Amino acid sequence: MNEHRTTTAEEGVGCVAGHRREQQQIIRSEVVLAKVEVKEKAQKASKPAAVLATGTILGLYGLGFLLLAAVYGLSLVMAPWLAALIVGGVLAIAGGILVAKSRTALKQIDPVPTKTVQAVKENVQWAKHRIK
Repeated sequence: MNEHRTTTAEEGVGCVAGHRREQQQIIRSEVVLAKVEVKEKAQKASKPAAVLATGTILGLYGLGFLLLAAVYGLSLVMAPWLAALIVGGVLAIAGGILVAKSRTALKQIDPVPTKTVQAVKENVQWAKHRIK
């Protein structure tokens, strides 16, 4: 009878250890999934972020040309400042368009690793049912 209790206790310890290994493997899998998902989203955001940076730079150049146009307007004849005003206005408009488009694209990207969150919820449900 003593042998039966020892065997049952050993089986219980083995079962707990097995569950622990399974849980560790699940957690490792979730971490790998989260890394992959975050990497995918970062790659998706890189192009709109580059366009946003380009739009910002063009906007700054536009502001520079608008300021140059104001200087020309105050100190020189009409033609030089008018040319600078036209160039600056075009750059400012182009920069504004690029910034608006890239902001819209960036807002559409959800940074939350949704697949991982869903998988964790499913694993919690699985573990709850397994314990019962």
